[in-house]
Amino acid sequence: MLNEQKCEACSIDAIALNNDDQQSLLLELSGWQIVERDGIPQLEKVYKFKNFKQAWAFSNKVAELAEDQFHHPSIVLEWGKVTVTWWSHSIKGLHKNDFICASRCDVLALSE
Repeated sequence: MLNEQKCEACSIDAIALNNDDQQSLLLELSGWQIVERDGIPQLEKVYKFKNFKQAWAFSNKVAELAEDQFHHPSIVLEWGKVTVTWWSHSIKGLHKNDFICASRCDVLALSE
């Protein structure tokens, strides 16, 4: 399972996942989609919460995960909603790390 894996160091010469690999890993996730911004594929999901406080608490958990894995997403916090977007900045694309962290976010959301 993706959420049980650890991120590996992603150097600038690492190879981004091809479309087939992205789609295969996407099947292991629920509710995530691949979006493209400025030509860069990114993995994104919107989480819904009952109020701002729950959304804020989840955002903090994602931030702690990011620091622990040394892999940092975009986190947009709104009332009752958090949008999390993962991509690997150094390779301007998606790496397995992004899917691992996405899966871990889903586990964190279950605890809210």
